[in-house]
Amino acid sequence: MERFTISLDERLAREFDEFIRVRGYQNRSEAIRDLLRRHLEEQRLRSGDAPFCTASLSYIYNHHERELAERLTHKQHAHHDLCVSTMHVHLDHEHCLETVVLRGPTAAVRQFAESVMAERGVRHGSLNLVPVDLEAADAAHQHFHTRPKT
Repeated sequence: MERFTISLDERLAREFDEFIRVRGYQNRSEAIRDLLRRHLEEQRLRSGDAPFCTASLSYIYNHHERELAERLTHKQHAHHDLCVSTMHVHLDHEHCLETVVLRGPTAAVRQFAESVMAERGVRHGSLNLVPVDLEAADAAHQHFHTRPKT
């Protein structure tokens, strides 16, 4: 682990300490590490230096909307190579929340998520992407492992 020192003016230090308290960090180092990771991941995604990702797509929809549940399920089956798992939650008598865990090429994951969020009747869609590196597992496993870049 590498150590370094930073200087902050008093006001910024107080605001940072309040941020740490509200978010529940144990110390400043943990908060700085998370902020750096988030910034580096966002930069990779903006610059196109994140060819693979793992992601969560969450959205709310009205299950009474004509054939919407079928369309959403069809999209997931048509992209089974990206869809790892889906969690479905009944919010009330009309609305459902689904969260789809995705993994694959970043461009394909984004395109899939945007197509789901654009479906008539889908509301409050949100995509959270995390850039990953692909690592080949040993020959016995015959699959890839993903590891966060930061």
